[in-house]
Amino acid sequence: MTGDLLALYLVTDAALAGERGVIEVCRLALRAGVRLVQLRDKQASDAELIVQARALRALCREHGAYLLVNDRVEVAAAAGADGVHLGQGDAPPARARQRLGPDAIIGVSVRTPEEARRAERDGADYIAANLVFPTATKTDLPGPLGLAGVRALRDASHLPLVAIGGINATNAAEVVAAGADGVAVVSAVMAAPDPAAACRGLLQAVREGRRRRGPNP
Repeated sequence: MTGDLLALYLVTDAALAGERGVIEVCRLALRAGVRLVQLRDKQASDAELIVQARALRALCREHGAYLLVNDRVEVAAAAGADGVHLGQGDAPPARARQRLGPDAIIGVSVRTPEEARRAERDGADYIAANLVFPTATKTDLPGPLGLAGVRALRDASHLPLVAIGGINATNAAEVVAAGADGVAVVSAVMAAPDPAAACRGLLQAVREGRRRRGPNP
């Protein structure tokens, strides 16, 4: 897996999408350059998620993008998703790999260098720095990692690194300059009045962050 795929990673939220719905917001985001979508809905049943995942998988295919499912390995398998994103309390990467196959994309949320190193040893394809800045969409974690936390995770692992938590077009460049390959966002796109414009602004910020970091981060 390359860091370019993680440049702008969209995590869905049905409540934030509002009346437009998750599918329509994702359609606009994919047209604007998103290449990785994570279906995340803690309230939906497995059956409901499978229906959503199949629809999103088809939409992603139309745009040359990939679909991951948050946490639920069996839903990802049943829907034919491209992979799964796991938290520290979910199935280990090796078990998800066994269920989904060698080509599945498997990501793991991490907060410490040791968690990052363990995810790499266990066969993850990428790691996510979980909660860089404060955000209302993640209230079950300790304080934010900040840019120093992003740098520490970058130093701890060779895996592609995406950052999530309170990221928007005004701070994405500094997060990438600190070592992230890209940014994962929820409200910055799902709740945006113009999701496509929001994506374009975020992608521009990611490019700026990479320019600041230079060729040898």
